[in-house]
Amino acid sequence: MTASLVPPAGPQRPLALAQLSNSVGDGAFYVTSALYFTRVVGLAPARVGLGLTLAWAVGSLAGVPLGRLADRHGPRGAAVLLALATGLSVAAFLVVRGFLPFVAAACAYACSQSGLAAARQALLAGLVRPAERTRLLAYLQSTLNAGLAAGAGLGGLALQSGTRTAYLGVFALDAASFLLCGAVLLRVPAVRGRAPAPPAGGHGCGQGRERSRPAVVRDRPYIALTLLNTVLLLRMPLLSLGLPLWITQRTGAADWLVSVLFVLNTGAVTLFQVRVARGIGSPGSATRAVRRAGWVMLAACAVFALSAGVPAPVAAGALVAGAVLQAAAEMGQSAGAWQLSFDLAPADRVGEYQGFFGTGVTVARTLGPLVLTSLLVEWGTPGWLLLGGATLAASYAMGPVARRAAGRAGRPTPRPAARPCAT
Repeated sequence: MTASLVPPAGPQRPLALAQLSNSVGDGAFYVTSALYFTRVVGLAPARVGLGLTLAWAVGSLAGVPLGRLADRHGPRGAAVLLALATGLSVAAFLVVRGFLPFVAAACAYACSQSGLAAARQALLAGLVRPAERTRLLAYLQSTLNAGLAAGAGLGGLALQSGTRTAYLGVFALDAASFLLCGAVLLRVPAVRGRAPAPPAGGHGCGQGRERSRPAVVRDRPYIALTLLNTVLLLRMPLLSLGLPLWITQRTGAADWLVSVLFVLNTGAVTLFQVRVARGIGSPGSATRAVRRAGWVMLAACAVFALSAGVPAPVAAGALVAGAVLQAAAEMGQSAGAWQLSFDLAPADRVGEYQGFFGTGVTVARTLGPLVLTSLLVEWGTPGWLLLGGATLAASYAMGPVARRAAGRAGRPTPRPAARPCAT
């Protein structure tokens, strides 16, 4: 297990330690935040959901400009500042007592998190050779899951206590974890910022306007790649929402099996993500891994569907088997998507492109609950098969899209020649 969590010596280890520090706090935050906002802050559940949806919508828009700042001024400094900003926004939750202050703090939290993710990816790209990035991201994913599991255990203690002091302690822990993350990132070597390459020929006001626009919004293949990855990421709310609702409303399995499946998934990713990522070092190997993961996810959905209308022991066996397949699909899809997201981004705009690619996570978190509730709870078995089919179709579409985007990889985004300024 240690080999799955600790990357080789060098700048990779502080990156992993920084990931571990804030993931412990996040794990505690995730399992307690809903009850904190409703029981301690006193907000209605509908208002909590609305506020978080608004916050993550704003956060998804902030990822690209914050990623551009990291590219230009240096990703280490940007990552440290955004880690501190995230810690302060979590600390703000300790004092908010109304809906509007809650939304303001949530927006600050979501923007800081989105920017931090983009800056970290840009920092990783500047420190690690391209052939080693996916392997390091696999280590970081294993570290993330281990930290989330440990944090969820701490959050469970707070839930068992049920006191206001316990909830406040969890939020204080999460805020401190991001401050520690920022301190650890200071140990990572600095990476010099890169100004985007100037457009070919000429200069003037047209050039200024062109350079002020994010290049990624004009890169149609990369936009298509992000949209396809968003479809694959609809699996994200499965463990937290889709499967709990499916188990309690459509199967005869015991409710406690929900926690078993969560632990199974987290443990599998912690132990095996690094092994799954081996051999993925190019767009070709990445697209093959994503295609294989698409077939595995289709099989997982079909097995999950078999758990309805059967005796409880059979349903439990089908659910566990489906969870194993789902974890395998998740690891393969994640490793392939990481490789593509880096390889197909211009070398001087990694932060900007990673900020855009990360919006897929936000969209999946926002739309995933609605999509999964409609497909699984309302449609049942056809919904599972439709989810698996959509995942397989998106995984196969990534190949042609990646080939179109490959022409841009590693060089500045083409821009039109400068035109005379308007008078």
